[in-house]
Amino acid sequence: MAYPFQLGFQDATSPIMEELLHFHDHTLMIVFLISSLVLYIISLMLTTKLTHTSTMDAQEVETIWTILPAIILILIALPSLRILYMMDEINSPSLTVKTMGHQWYWSYEYTDYEDLSFDSYMIPTQELKPGELRLLEVDNRVVLPMEVTVRMLISSEDVLHSWAVPSLGLKTDAIPGRLNQTTLMGTRPGLYYGQCSEICGSNHSFMPIVLELVPLSYFEKWSVSML
Repeated sequence: MAYPFQLGFQDATSPIMEELLHFHDHTLMIVFLISSLVLYIISLMLTTKLTHTSTMDAQEVETIWTILPAIILILIALPSLRILYMMDEINSPSLTVKTMGHQWYWSYEYTDYEDLSFDSYMIPTQELKPGELRLLEVDNRVVLPMEVTVRMLISSEDVLHSWAVPSLGLKTDAIPGRLNQTTLMGTRPGLYYGQCSEICGSNHSFMPIVLELVPLSYFEKWSVSML
């Protein structure tokens, strides 16, 4: 999860988030190079009175500054499209979880099991135990197996919500009357926090999401105990 005064992204916990971090670094380097070049040219214009008359109306220069931005845009667009297609892929999920947004809590249903569903409410500040996080802890965590492809079906009962977990690179809108889907696969165990990312009313800030990724053997024991 994020820590105070953090400027960058959270550590990646899924292959998609790792790809997003690489793409961010790739694009940021291009922006840095462009900014440096523009700053250098501006500083030259301000500090020298010399001009080269042959560059004031040169066909070659105009050709270069037309083609070069097009090449840069292609270098940004190709990896971006690749990640977009990767995020839309559904590769034979081993588990399906249906998530419904309400004002102002989440409900979860493990559709592969006969009767495994629960609501997830934020724990009030006055009921927190030492070490628990304010506005992020819930009474029922979503327990999922790690290194397993999980399909999330996301919708809403009332208004627009958004189910988002930054460290997994997930953000999917919950729309009434529409079923959206996304996939996740955690690469390591742990607790991962998220929140509703769509303004959905007065208690929008009080809809946290907590995923607990565990080994498959532990998940099987947990699912049996919940039935």
